[in-house]
Amino acid sequence: MRLAFVIIALFVLCGLAQAQDPNPNGEVNGIVTKAVILEGDTVPLFWLPTVRVYGPIIFKSKVQVITFTRLVRHIKRVYPYAKYIGNKVNEYNKYLNSISNDRQREKELDRIESELRGQFEEELKKLTFTQGKILMKLIYRETSTTTYNLIKDFRGSITAFFWQSLGSIFGYNLKVTYDPVGVDRDIENIVIMIENGTI
Repeated sequence: MRLAFVIIALFVLCGLAQAQDPNPNGEVNGIVTKAVILEGDTVPLFWLPTVRVYGPIIFKSKVQVITFTRLVRHIKRVYPYAKYIGNKVNEYNKYLNSISNDRQREKELDRIESELRGQFEEELKKLTFTQGKILMKLIYRETSTTTYNLIKDFRGSITAFFWQSLGSIFGYNLKVTYDPVGVDRDIENIVIMIENGTI
C-alpha cells in the first residue's frame, strides 16, 4: 500500500515537473494571454471572433428565389476581383510611398497599370452591367474608399474625372459607397456566406 502511494506520488510529481519545466529547447509550453482577476481567481482572457448564425432563408415567391440566386452568381463572379484589388491596393500604396522620385513613381504606375490590364482587362470586359456595379461596391468594402478616389490617388484628378464622366454615360457611378446594414445588406450577407463556405 505504501509502495503504491509512493509510485503514484512520483508519477504526479513527474507530471507536474514536466508541465512546469521548459522543454529541452528552453521554450515554455503553453499560450501567453491576457488575464483578469475575478473574485481572487486569475482567469485567462481570450477574444473570440464574431460568429454570425443564419437561419434558413425563407423566400415568399419564386421571383425572390430567382433574384437571390442571380445575386449570388453575380457576387461569386466579382468577389475574387474585389479581394485581389483590396490586397493589391495596400501592397501598391506601401511600394509607391517608398519611392521619392516623382518620375520613377510615374514609371512604376504605368508598369503596374499595364501589368494589371494585361492580366484582367479581357476578363473584366466580360462582366455584365450589374456585376460591374457590384464590383465597385465590393471594392469599397475591401478598401474603404470609392473607385473614384482610388483612380484619383493613383492616376490623378483629371483621369478620375474622365472615367467618372465616361462611366456616368453608361450608368455607372464611380463614387458609389457600400452600406452593409442598409441598402447592401443582401450583398453583405452573401459575401459572409461565401467566406464561411456555406454557399
